[in-house]
Formats: sequence, structure tokens, C-alpha cells
Amino acid sequence: MKISVLGCGRWGSFIAWYLSRRGNEVFSWGPETSESYKTLKETGRNDYVALDGKITLTCDLREAVERAEIIVISISSQGLRGFMQQVMQFDVSQKIFVLCMKGIESGTGKRLSEIMTESGVAQDKIAVWVGPGHIQSFVQGVPNCMVIDSANETLKRDLVHSFKSDLIRFYYGNDLIGTEIGAAAKNVMGIAAGILDVICVPLKGPLMSRGAREVARLIKAMGGNELSAYGLAHLGDYETTLFSPYSHNRMYGEMLAKGQRFEKLAEGVATSEAMRFLGQKYNVELPITEAVYRVCFGSGDDTKRCRAEIEKLFSRSTKAEMYE
Repeated sequence: MKISVLGCGRWGSFIAWYLSRRGNEVFSWGPETSESYKTLKETGRNDYVALDGKITLTCDLREAVERAEIIVISISSQGLRGFMQQVMQFDVSQKIFVLCMKGIESGTGKRLSEIMTESGVAQDKIAVWVGPGHIQSFVQGVPNCMVIDSANETLKRDLVHSFKSDLIRFYYGNDLIGTEIGAAAKNVMGIAAGILDVICVPLKGPLMSRGAREVARLIKAMGGNELSAYGLAHLGDYETTLFSPYSHNRMYGEMLAKGQRFEKLAEGVATSEAMRFLGQKYNVELPITEAVYRVCFGSGDDTKRCRAEIEKLFSRSTKAEMYE
């Protein structure tokens, strides 16, 4: 199968490596000016994987798009709409798109599959691939479970059977709204976990419970199945995001609570703003998300702000545990 992976950062390069090992003809694309592309071009590897001879590295977007049957996208979620303007210059009418990204568009609250359809891609040609797992573990042969979801039942099943291996056990997603919102929201909870690692570690257990519950309320209000919040895309990804030393979002929260700056991409920052927008739009209370948003976008002493937000959460009025 001819597959092009657009985006050659840490996750994109792993996907190219993984799909090539599954016997596919893989192109790995990145912009010529990006450090990720330059590193792979000059050395044939990065900090995570080495590109074997079966993977073709290119900075020619036309070549990558036109030769592929399946196009996997792995870039910053906030850049997807602008990036698709470039991709849609080519004939993609017969292409399958798989989104290996976790985010919600800031300012609009749009899910990534919605951005794809608004860009002109047919809904039945879009799938999302999400769930737990860090590259550092995968390349050491440590297996994990993930989920592929799509509005197209046949496409979903075909992709699962084509991509599954002893390294990744895939499940069929059955709630595209819940899968996408849950996958994005876990990054917000990752930032909260990093803050708690510095200020109050024992609260990470309650964070897992209450975080999943507020995401479930949002999914339900948006027309999805609230049980999706307890599936692989969200709760199933908590161990990877809330506890792992590899998690960018958890590390962002930890450094924020210490008054330091994390320079790498932490998708949960923009996602906290997008989820806040959705909470207001659907009239859903999202106390943890709101707290993360305020610490990410507030001013003043970061450590004091983090402590203050935890105190605010504890001073909220008493409610039933499973309130709507």
C-alpha cells in the first residue's frame, strides 16, 4: 500500500517507521525549512527512530500527496486548517486521510475531522488514529492499544486490519465526537497532572476521576456518547499523559508550576482554550479545564497562580459525584 505521512516530527517519524515495518511503501514528508526534516535528511534518524531504506524522505508536498493512496497527517493541530489549504491544491478526491493528531481548533472549537470536511475532504474518506503510547516505548518493543474511528464503518475496519500488529492492538472506535474530544482533552489533563506533580501529587487520582467525568459531560452535550470519555482515547491515555516522563503536556504543567518555561509543543495549552469555548457554547461546567486555561493564559507569578487554582477547585460548592 502506498502511504504518505505528512509531518516528520517525533510522532510523524514514528508512524512512517511503523507503517514501513508493516510492509507499506512509505513517503515521509516535512517542510524543507523545519529542523525535523533537516535532521532526518542529514542523518537519516532523529532521537526516536532511524528511517530505513524503504522510507522515502521528501520535502515535495505534491509528490507526497499525489503518489499516496492513504495520507496520514501528523502536525500541530492548530496548523491543520492552513496546512489543508496547501494540500487541497492537488487532486485528493480519491485519497484516504488519517489524522494522527490530538487537538481542537482554538477560537472555533472545531474538531479536526470537521476542519477536514470544511476544507473539502469527503467525510467518508476521513479517519482518526488516537490512543495511548509513547514512541520511546514502542521502539523498544513495548506494545499498547489504540483506536481508529471514522464515520465510514468500512474504512474504519479496513484501516484497523491493515495497521494492526503485535506492537499495536487496534480497536474500532464507535463515536467520532467522543473519540476526538476525548483524545484532545487528555492533553489538558496532562498539564493539570504536571502541576500536581509539583504542588500536590496525591491529587492525581482524583484528577483522573473528575477529569474524565467533566470530559464525559462535554461529549454528551455535543451529541456524542459520554462513555467514550472512559475509553482508550481519553481515560485509556491517562497513564501515558499524566504519569509518563515523556509527556510534553505533563512536563509543560510541571515546569509552569516551577515558574519555568517549556519550549516544545504542548497541545493542551491551545486545547484548554478551545474546550473552554465549547463549555461555554454547550453550557457545560468544566472546572478543571477552566483552571488549566487560567494558569496557561494568566499573568503574574506562575507558581502562585497554580496554587490558587487548586484552592479554587477545593472551594467549589458540594455536588453529587456524577452530577450532570
